[in-house]
Amino acid sequence: MKFLLIIGLIFANGTIPQENEIVLNVDNEQVKVVNRSDFNIPFLDFPVMNHRLLDSMVEKLALEVKKEPVNAMLDERGNIIPEVVGYVIDKPELKKSLASAFFEHGPTELRIPTIPVYPKVDSEVIANISTKLIGHYITFYNSGNKERSHNIDLATEAINNYVLFPGETFSFNEVVGKRTASKGYKPAPVIVRGELSEGIGGGICQVSSTLFNAADRSGMKIVERYSHSKQVPYVPPGRDATVSWQGPDFSFKNIYNQPILIRAKSFHGQMVVLLYSSEDINVEKRKVPGMS
Repeated sequence: MKFLLIIGLIFANGTIPQENEIVLNVDNEQVKVVNRSDFNIPFLDFPVMNHRLLDSMVEKLALEVKKEPVNAMLDERGNIIPEVVGYVIDKPELKKSLASAFFEHGPTELRIPTIPVYPKVDSEVIANISTKLIGHYITFYNSGNKERSHNIDLATEAINNYVLFPGETFSFNEVVGKRTASKGYKPAPVIVRGELSEGIGGGICQVSSTLFNAADRSGMKIVERYSHSKQVPYVPPGRDATVSWQGPDFSFKNIYNQPILIRAKSFHGQMVVLLYSSEDINVEKRKVPGMS
């Protein structure tokens, strides 16, 4: 995959750059404008490139000009949404091209070399591990509590379509991330030291608890789990999994020979988690459902 890096051409807004200006475009969008003299070592009568400055510019450019890969996933109807390949700049090749262009005169056109970055989960993987249901769990909540329902929806979306490969450990806090107002989470009732109070992200423990029961039923190795200090209404006693940022986490390990696909959905007062895998999964090590 290549992008254009244009030297000494016309700006997108129609203005004409100066002779020594370097205009960097990505997907026909202007990214940066520099001048050849910026990389010239001063006090010399002939052009000598300052490679330290060139390296610095390329490193900064590499942070700007990159595209994260996107895993393949399933839509609400179970149809596969194909993966998207990302890319990063091939920095050594770009440095060579820029160093060569530094000594040229007049407009010069270069192509920024890029290296493809492939997603971890492609369409073939998704198609293979969405065939066998190995565990599920359903809980219920009051959909009339709009703030709490909203938080459940956000956390549910965060874990939906997550793929856990053999030997990997799923961490709820790492996958869902910090629950903040800037990410859309709202104040809702939470249990703190046995007392009910208001807190940002209230309700997500129902998501982690539903996931815990589905993971436990499917035979995952429960690595870390904590119960609330007060009984919660959406699961039987002792079957909850409290979580908080920089506090209790819920995590489990895939002990099987095939990847595990988490499908999660919240709607009309129901929180559903289903765990899928391949028909080739080795289920001999599965535990008795409901046992931790």
